[in-house]
Amino acid sequence: MRFLRMTPGHGEVVIAEGDIELPEAERELIAEFRRQLDAGLWAAVPVVGRAGRREAVMVRTFAEVPRDAERVIFFPRAAGG
Repeated sequence: MRFLRMTPGHGEVVIAEGDIELPEAERELIAEFRRQLDAGLWAAVPVVGRAGRREAVMVRTFAEVPRDAERVIFFPRAAGG
């Protein structure tokens, strides 16, 4: 599983990567997931939706991330109101 951060002007930047089947790697991914959310970022998992459309599912905890997900994308919350 790879964690990517969307960065203006740079696109996706890899911030963590690991095999969730390995307990130590999974613990590191869980800790990094929490760090990103604590820093104010949102998280989404890309999925293929109806009719093959690419979509994303917002997640708030690592437990909500599907075990077979290849990527989790972190991005800043929208500014303003």
